Amino acid sequence: MTPLEFLRDLLNPDLGFLWKALLIAVMSSLICGVVGCYVVLRGMAFIGDAVAHAVFPGLAVAFVIGGNLILGGIAAGVLTAVLVAVFSQNRRLKEDSVIGVFFVAAFALGIVIISRAPGYAGSLQDFLFGSITGIPDEDLYIVAGTGLAILAALLALHKELVTISLDRETARAMGLRVFWLDLALYVLVTLAVVISVQTIGNILVLALLITPAATARLVTDRLAVMMALSPAIGGLGALVGLYVSWSWDYPTGGTIVLVLTAGFLSTFALRALRASSSPA
Repeated sequence: MTPLEFLRDLLNPDLGFLWKALLIAVMSSLICGVVGCYVVLRGMAFIGDAVAHAVFPGLAVAFVIGGNLILGGIAAGVLTAVLVAVFSQNRRLKEDSVIGVFFVAAFALGIVIISRAPGYAGSLQDFLFGSITGIPDEDLYIVAGTGLAILAALLALHKELVTISLDRETARAMGLRVFWLDLALYVLVTLAVVISVQTIGNILVLALLITPAATARLVTDRLAVMMALSPAIGGLGALVGLYVSWSWDYPTGGTIVLVLTAGFLSTFALRALRASSSPA
């Protein structure tokens, strides 16, 4: 399929789900691209995977009662983020240990809840690996509204989040409220993950959060440039991934992740080649 044919399919009224999938994929990629910069800067890539597990019980409850999956995931993710922020203030336990305890427990709870619903296997597969079909119009508004709220919060807290990411003790000495800033970052990561679940799936969502930011980090040492490049890389990866998956009937989530990974590997190889060819 040529790009022109893909564009023609996007404009086909009978394939309305396709442009909805593209819109959500691009929006999710842009938001995750920005949030991922803070995650990479802080060296907390584990939290992205953990949050994806934490939203599971909320999604499971929403599925069982016939509610909105995104809202259910947000509720569960935010609750778990609060618990992690509270328990992480105890310096006897490292942050990753607390995250591991609560997020794995949340995922286990989700499995127990959804196992009680008859015929859940198909919907569970869509949740785990993403799906381009059946995206309701209301989810477009939820993703757009949530995305704008995330960007607004990041803009307002940018300096503080960067400070605690680089040096927490200095941040405390400056009088910054580290606990509340930790909580804000956890919640923002949770929201970014939840709005990406339908496009990329629970299993692969970490790639949307980390890979574009890591690719941008290979290109520049300047945080401002990194935050501009990362969402651009994520959005382009979503577009190309959806095009490839639609053209060759590949799974959308997996294809987007592979496109993003190919971009990361290409950037890494070019950087290594450039470094080896430059004079010592």
